[in-house]
Amino acid sequence: MFKAKNLSPQKLAGFTALVLSAIISLACLAFGLGWKETGIAVAITFLAGYYLYLYTLQQFIYRKIKLIYKFIYQTKASKREDFFNKNILPLKTIEEVSEDVEKWASQKKEELENLRRNEAFRKEFLLNLSHELKTPIFAVQGYIHTLLDGAVEDPSVNKMFLRNATKNIDRLCRLIDDLDEISKLESGEMTINKEPFVIQDLIRDVFDTLSIKARQKDIKFSIKKGCEAPVLVYADKEKIRQVLINLIENSVKYGKQEGQTIASIYNMDGRTVLVEISDTGIGMAEEHLPRVFERFYRTDRARSRDIGGTGLGLAIVKHIVEAHGQAINVRSKVEIGSTFGFTLEAAREA
Repeated sequence: MFKAKNLSPQKLAGFTALVLSAIISLACLAFGLGWKETGIAVAITFLAGYYLYLYTLQQFIYRKIKLIYKFIYQTKASKREDFFNKNILPLKTIEEVSEDVEKWASQKKEELENLRRNEAFRKEFLLNLSHELKTPIFAVQGYIHTLLDGAVEDPSVNKMFLRNATKNIDRLCRLIDDLDEISKLESGEMTINKEPFVIQDLIRDVFDTLSIKARQKDIKFSIKKGCEAPVLVYADKEKIRQVLINLIENSVKYGKQEGQTIASIYNMDGRTVLVEISDTGIGMAEEHLPRVFERFYRTDRARSRDIGGTGLGLAIVKHIVEAHGQAINVRSKVEIGSTFGFTLEAAREA
């Protein structure tokens, strides 16, 4: 028994020709023709019906299908596509063509959704960038206009206004530098110069660099017990220093008074090293975690700006880690703290 969903053009043409032949044979017998004449008429009807129906099917229906495929691939037929159209396409069932069209439609739908997400991200990025640029620029503008209006002659405020203007100019410069660095990382212009080094030594260097900021909040730096043994990694030392500075500096900014920042190092499988920076700070709600590495994303905008920073630190961290072919993740809980973990390639010991 024929199943319509599995019929090829050849089978469909053969079935149609067979039906026509049966009708002709019955007509011939009804008009009293002999078996020989009836057999010849049936044979001619079958062959003519088969090839005529197959030709019609391929020339008209599959011409429409080829137009669909041309529309899908949006190109003129190359030699390869001509071969496909002449030899492979006619062998496809309508259901297979339908599956191809559905697959194409699904792909286009996904592309449209990605475009919408990218457009929404672009708008949000431009809005955030505009806000981040306006804040220091307007502050500097206000201080300078005040000085020009006569405050420059007042020794009690002129130096204070100049210092505040300088702070905002420095913030603007940091923002531009961070944007430039992200652009270089995204475009691949920034080279990664890998070398073997002991990750614990680099962490201790960063602890020393940020020790003054940590003392202001009585935050203690330490390497987790059991993780002190030297672990060699193969990475760009200065880029990883920047990653550690950003993560550890954040642990201080958002850390609680008399809190802790703890570094953990795990040799996973002899090929990968996991580095984790944990703090006992204010933490983040779960809904913020998927977006913390986005540019300018802040879980608490007002508080983040009061604390300082450009809002690009974690985005730079993510780009640097991914430029090494590695991954970064975050775990956090409100009022408990946060843990940022990233992997590095383990160095082969000589």
